[in-house]
This record gives sequence, C-alpha cells and structure tokens, in this order.
Amino acid sequence: MAKGTRLTHVDEAGSARMVDVSAKPAVMRTATAAGRISLAPHTVELIRENALSKGDVLTVAKIAGVVGAKRTAELIPLTHLIEIEHVDVTLELEESGVAITATARCTGKTGIEMEALTAVSIAALTIYDMCKAVDRTMEIGAIHLVEKTKQPSPAL
Repeated sequence: MAKGTRLTHVDEAGSARMVDVSAKPAVMRTATAAGRISLAPHTVELIRENALSKGDVLTVAKIAGVVGAKRTAELIPLTHLIEIEHVDVTLELEESGVAITATARCTGKTGIEMEALTAVSIAALTIYDMCKAVDRTMEIGAIHLVEKTKQPSPAL
C-alpha cells in the first residue's frame, strides 16, 4: 500500500477499530455536504403549495437533517461522538427536485464531515418518506462532501 493510503479504521491485524484521536489538538472544523432528490413535477408543485397530507415537507426535512447530524455517532459505528456547535441544512426547491446542503461546525479532535453527510442523507430520506404516496419515481443521489476545513482554535 502506498504511503498515506493506510486505512485508519483497520488495525494491524485487519480488524475494524475506532481511530484514537486522544493526542490530537482540538481545532475548529467545518464541513459542507450536498445532495439531491429528484421528484416528479407534480410532486414539486405539491411541496411548493404545502399540499401533501404529511405536512410541510421542507421544514420537516430540515429538522430531520439537523437531528440526523446530531445522531451520526449512533448510526455509523466507528465515528466519534462530536460536540456539534452548529448545523445548518438548506433545501432549495427546484423544477425537478430538491437540492440539499448541510454545513456542520465543531471544535474537536476529528472531522465533522460525516455529520454533514448524514444531515443531507436524512433530509433526503425524509423528503422521500413524506412524498412516497404520490411519487414512485423519486431518486436520491449525488451526496458528496463539498468542503471540509480546520483551523486552530483561538486561545482562551
């Protein structure tokens, strides 16, 4: 294996493990993820008019995305429990679906990209759940990390 390509969640014996971050300094970390759910035009119109029987799709999906980010360590076994300082989920209704973006921020020893990706995924799944009675053509996709940053925390 090339230098720098060692799998961090696998020990020398090949067993899965959580990465030890105890020696790392806490720094401010931000991650932004994005994704999309494709919808039939009729479904987009129902969302726009808030006419679905399950309620306000975009508001519920936004809240679900935030909750998803906060529950990431419970859902993905080897992620660290992170004290999230901020999560923002935005949903943009488009002609053929909903564009989803999530940004998460923390001051910690490990990255927060999994929380941003989980927020996008859970928001998309919530839209799917709320619209499944009227749209059998929905597709969730293009979920990806847009950016992650880290910078030293200011001295106290």
